[in-house]
Amino acid sequence: MTEPHAPAEPRADGYAPLRGYAAIGDGRTVALIARDGRIDWLPVPGLAARPMFAAILDDERGGRFELQPDAPFTTTRHYVDGTNVLVTRFTTAAGVVEVTDALVTGVAGRLPWMQLVRRIDGVEGAVPMRWTVAPGNVLGDHRVVRFDTGTVPLIRAGATNITLTGSAVGRLDPVHPGNGPAEDWGADFRGAFTTGAGSRHVLCLSGTEDEPIRAPDPDIADRSVDRTIAGWQSWSSTFTWDGPWPEAVLRSTLALKLLVYSPTGSIAAAATTSLPEDRDGGKNWDYRFAWVRDLAYSVDAFLRFGLREEPHAAVSWMLRALKNNTDDGIAVFLSLEGEPTDGVHERPAAGWRGIGPVVAGNAASGQLQLGVYADLIALMRSYTADGNLLDATSSDLLVRLADAACVQWKKKDSGMWELSEVRHYVSSKMGCWQALDAACSLHDMGYVLPPKGTRERWEKNKRLIRRWIDRHGWDERRGAYRMAKGSGALDASVLLHTVSGYDRGERMSRTIDALREELGRGPLLYRYSGMEREEGTFLACAFWTASALACVGRLDEATALMDELVTLPNDVGIMSEMVEEGSGDFLGNLPQALSHLALVQAASVIRDLT
Repeated sequence: MTEPHAPAEPRADGYAPLRGYAAIGDGRTVALIARDGRIDWLPVPGLAARPMFAAILDDERGGRFELQPDAPFTTTRHYVDGTNVLVTRFTTAAGVVEVTDALVTGVAGRLPWMQLVRRIDGVEGAVPMRWTVAPGNVLGDHRVVRFDTGTVPLIRAGATNITLTGSAVGRLDPVHPGNGPAEDWGADFRGAFTTGAGSRHVLCLSGTEDEPIRAPDPDIADRSVDRTIAGWQSWSSTFTWDGPWPEAVLRSTLALKLLVYSPTGSIAAAATTSLPEDRDGGKNWDYRFAWVRDLAYSVDAFLRFGLREEPHAAVSWMLRALKNNTDDGIAVFLSLEGEPTDGVHERPAAGWRGIGPVVAGNAASGQLQLGVYADLIALMRSYTADGNLLDATSSDLLVRLADAACVQWKKKDSGMWELSEVRHYVSSKMGCWQALDAACSLHDMGYVLPPKGTRERWEKNKRLIRRWIDRHGWDERRGAYRMAKGSGALDASVLLHTVSGYDRGERMSRTIDALREELGRGPLLYRYSGMEREEGTFLACAFWTASALACVGRLDEATALMDELVTLPNDVGIMSEMVEEGSGDFLGNLPQALSHLALVQAASVIRDLT
């Protein structure tokens, strides 16, 4: 996906539009790069770390890595085919230069440290280039300190260390050189150089946490870019897709791969924190955690494309995390390391374009969300159907969770949308039905061996749930499933239960029409009634609509809608959580797993039913 030559989007008070960001990653962290070549987000060394580069959340103090021509320019950019390696072409009046950005891998796979390489190739003419590496620490509580080691400079912020090496890129020393800890003159690196046709320059930033750091040789770092491209392309070569919208599907799958946290196998919901869902502020959350829901959908997507390692790692990580939990509930999300989280902590940062608050943590911690039973148990049905076998303790865990769903479904919960008001949400009840339906399938396939009479209890509760929904969840006046018992509101999350098999008939078809009439804005959809006053349209809901249309037999409508929706990602195929009505601007954290997952699911459902 590329665009014609165009000036980089203008920054408003230093902030780039969210739609303008591309993402690169290495299986441990993610960097966001604006069209003007500036890296405004990079947690070091891992995604959940307090980032030393967070200008996307505070332009003045957040930290950034600038690299661009020192003259007016236009840009085009693209990912190298089959990779998450980004190439940005800058065109000036005097010449053309290409910057290749990669979070690189090593000879044996992922490096034990973080290493960002920016390779600058002169294409034609002479282009003056300037660069600045300016670390910040607005999300942390440690001062950024610069040390001169006698060989290469070192920067520390608490336990985080970074160092910069380069070839033919100008000064690596600070504006005000000194010896020893230099807290008084700052920690910025700056430099300038001029490219010519066929020239090559390299900048390499490395980072660790609470361990020694290696200062890479620039020539080796240069070669690591090619090795990283080859590694991504080898991974993509295992990807199989014989359906429509192949470019959008592959690009969304590559975006999902960025969110796999390879040290544990967990999958982050998004790469960022605190990007606002509304321009008035207040709805800013941290999504650098592993949600059971998103992980389950991601594994399902990877299985559809013939991938094996990521599904196994993610499933094993989730099962290990849950086996030690003796409660009937399932954690809504965990840290990427598999630990419970400790609430929300506000940080002293301005927020993107001054829209706060900036936080670490998420308020959904500790909520009861009944849909996670379906997310996990239905995932295990897909996982075993793909040829994987369960160990004894995992089988026992699934039986315990299905038994818990028989009890929990009668309770109020916070729903899929993590609401503070607990109610009898209809989509939550549908989720419990799906969980028990999947448990019965696992029993019939011989993967779980519960005590005698257990399967009959699961079937009984499936019938009870359906009876409850028929009585309390259907609004005949509106011709739609309602959001909650006694509510007149509508909720787009019920659309998920066309794919689950709960309802693919007339009632769901009528619900689709009611949702599009009240919540729809062209091809887009708000999450539930009243959200047009609080936030942008929710990208995943739009793709769920396409899936639902296909499931109820309206394939022509589903295909036409999907043709519109695949134009919504930005120029390099990245999606955020929300799109602002009218402007089309991105809102919310990005890359957002749920948005990319919904695209992949919709394409798969339409292909399979066509």
